[in-house]
Amino acid sequence: MTTAPFGTRLRAAMDTRGPLCVGIDPHASLLAEWGLGDDVAGLERFTRTVVDALAERVAVLKPQSAFFERFGSRGIAVLERAVADARAAGALVLMDAKRGDIGSTMGAYAAAYLDPGSPLFSDAVTVSPYLGFGSLRPALDAARASGAGVFVLALTSNPEGAEVQHAVGADGTSVAASVLASLKAENAGEAAQGRLGSFGAVVGATLGTAASRAGAELSIGGPLLAPGIGAQGATPADLPGVFGAAVRDVLPSVSRGVLRYGPDTASLVEAAARMADEVRAVAE
Repeated sequence: MTTAPFGTRLRAAMDTRGPLCVGIDPHASLLAEWGLGDDVAGLERFTRTVVDALAERVAVLKPQSAFFERFGSRGIAVLERAVADARAAGALVLMDAKRGDIGSTMGAYAAAYLDPGSPLFSDAVTVSPYLGFGSLRPALDAARASGAGVFVLALTSNPEGAEVQHAVGADGTSVAASVLASLKAENAGEAAQGRLGSFGAVVGATLGTAASRAGAELSIGGPLLAPGIGAQGATPADLPGVFGAAVRDVLPSVSRGVLRYGPDTASLVEAAARMADEVRAVAE
């Protein structure tokens, strides 16, 4: 059992280590760039290098589960070790799994990532609300019970997302705005006490004015995970224009923008520190 809610721990980590999340995305092309094979040995070497270099320095590490799952049980074993080692070194671990289902199945996903007794227990997990926000209740409840967090897809950076996320219901509210409003309600208790909530949203850093066009209020009392910095084209300087007054609650997520400097450990550390400093400068 953790000693403080995820939002409280995340705020402390962002303040002390810098507001940055580094993805662990061992896809085949990046393994090749590092001179590693597209196999379990390459996966393990890549993952251990990133964890050893950054887990004591960055606020959050975000393993992308799919890149481990593709190697079957041996890949999952590498992921389990990465989660344990990163958390032991002081980084918060955000499992990028984007799970979404109903009833007992959602409950099983919650048990996999949000139950402290699970070998994949993480500080937070990404989930999809597109079976209805209420379908996420098992994960939300499990996170609250264990002091973990949940990041819900809201306004994603992929162009296909708009057909669902910008769709408008009978009451004139967009799907994205409804998701964000539901998250704000989940965070209300922590927000009333001046603390960052544990229930966050995924909002792409490349979206420009998309949030306002969707009628979405980004100040939800919880963190905003912002992928898209680096390889997808956004820069830290873009964050105030996308997030406005909520920019202090933004946790930018960078993968290739840092990982391409590996496998040299010192280069990985320098790239992550440089990116965190750039984000801090625009968020203050």
